[in-house]
Amino acid sequence: MGFDVTRFEGEVDEELVCPICSAVLEDPRLAPECEHAFCKGCIVEWIGHQPTCPVDRRTISALELKPVPRILKNLLYRLEIRCDNDQYGCTAVVKLDVLPIHLKECEHNPKKPVACVQGCGQTVPKDEMKEHNCVRELRLQVREQNDRIQKFTQEMSDMRYALTEQKREIHLLKEIVKAMRSSNPNARALTDQMEDDDVVRWAHTLPRARVTRWGGMISTPDAVLQAMIKRSLKESGCPSHIVSELMENAHERRWPAGLQTLETRQMNRYYFLT
Repeated sequence: MGFDVTRFEGEVDEELVCPICSAVLEDPRLAPECEHAFCKGCIVEWIGHQPTCPVDRRTISALELKPVPRILKNLLYRLEIRCDNDQYGCTAVVKLDVLPIHLKECEHNPKKPVACVQGCGQTVPKDEMKEHNCVRELRLQVREQNDRIQKFTQEMSDMRYALTEQKREIHLLKEIVKAMRSSNPNARALTDQMEDDDVVRWAHTLPRARVTRWGGMISTPDAVLQAMIKRSLKESGCPSHIVSELMENAHERRWPAGLQTLETRQMNRYYFLT
């Protein structure tokens, strides 16, 4: 799995050759005790069949393998190697450490991505350009896009159905609770008392506030402000039934007659404050 020795300029030291594949080391690893070096791919595959060093048969595992010393890396990086694309006409000879960079930029690389010259805007491997069909590829893109849209639409439909079912169950539960409270006055009184206790406990946790602008404090918020207020109430520990009632009566059309206009609120502010 290493680099073919014949691709290198000059002689290659045998210490830089993998004992398993007899090629120049690629991504080398050392055995833990004997420190024999192997290509990572070679030694991992070897250990998968036989957990011993191929040279001296000492027992090793893949977890015990370690990187080679810097000096060995430097010796490998100084080697000069011919480009992988020499069979396609590339005559470049580069240092081993810059080979990956060269391959990405090599004009002779058959897999180098190039833009379609026919105008479809796609990028395809160079060796596939002759077989490239703009209409076919665009149709494939449209089909894939439609599949994604259909999948998303189905997910949204499933989500809406789930929400509808949840709302139906909640409504049914409310009706059951209402019926139980109507049929059993004691249970209704107990529920009311528990809700009142929840409100008192919540109120005692809140800091006192000074009302300086009565009309502004209770003026109708828009949808964004209502959402912010609802979130703040929940974060403060407000009982859920109080949050629901406050949000249901947030708009002034649900307020008592004496509060429906700013003028009446200002005229009666002392009455309401007391």
